[in-house]
Amino acid sequence: MSALTSGRLGKEITAFLVFKRALGHSYRRGEATLRSLERFARDGRGARSRIDLQTTIRAWLLRSPGRKPVTLANDLGAVRQFCLYLRRGDPATFVPPVTLAPQTESHYVPYVFSPEEIRRLIKAAEQHQGRNFWPGMLRMLLIATYCTGLRLGEAVRLQQSDLDQGRRVLHIRESKGRSRDVPFQTDLAEQFSRYLRERTELLRACGREDEPALFVGLNGRRVTVNATSCAITRLLRRLGMKSQAGRCGPRPYDLRHAFAVHRLTAWYRDGVDLHARLPWLSAYMGHINVLGTEVYLHATPELLEFASDRFAARFAQPGERS
Repeated sequence: MSALTSGRLGKEITAFLVFKRALGHSYRRGEATLRSLERFARDGRGARSRIDLQTTIRAWLLRSPGRKPVTLANDLGAVRQFCLYLRRGDPATFVPPVTLAPQTESHYVPYVFSPEEIRRLIKAAEQHQGRNFWPGMLRMLLIATYCTGLRLGEAVRLQQSDLDQGRRVLHIRESKGRSRDVPFQTDLAEQFSRYLRERTELLRACGREDEPALFVGLNGRRVTVNATSCAITRLLRRLGMKSQAGRCGPRPYDLRHAFAVHRLTAWYRDGVDLHARLPWLSAYMGHINVLGTEVYLHATPELLEFASDRFAARFAQPGERS
């Protein structure tokens, strides 16, 4: 299937999305990617106009000069899955090679906040003055994100009904294709109780007592992920943890990295078998598989030494083991 009409391309994409979702995947980002390809293929042509799949895919991947390699690789990954799906019905279907993307993974090194830096960040949040972000809300959001390892978007999208104080559980609605429950300890429950009292007073003053969002701004409405990320970034710049311009330095997402590394480090110091606990941490953080969690073993010199020792013990010759 090297040639097909743009109309058929759209129908095949729809069928592929039905197939993926029947397997339990939300595939929202993949849908956006494939619909972009469909629009590019149509681009002023009629639904019956014929296109060459190989030529179209190559041109679409290169449509915007200067795109980041990782973004290009993500687009290529979705299109390759689609083409492999088409190949089931037609072995001659073109499947783009992985070499079309110059880089298939991010080499970004996460910044791991120290406990002292976490305390400074929370203290700065308590003194924050913004147009819509109030100190109590920003403080609670930082504490909840760090103490549970939630993705920033997961935390911001929480509704009040997702917080079960009795069971001490946060219900994370579908994220990365799955939902999960995240338990937390009593001290975090106490912080939530304090925040909920402040939230109730604010919403009453705004006349928005029925607002479902857990984290709300001074206007009584849900805050957005982008605005939250910008507010945290401003705190990082104010504290000198991040440069005043540019993208270098820690990001709000690194609170999640810090949670994982600090948890693994605590287990390591307690003499716990980290590899036995990795599946627990993986499920807690909502990773698709344990490989997404295992990378944190290399995040600090202490854990890197542990990972190196385990590797050496696993592959040492019988006579070399002590």
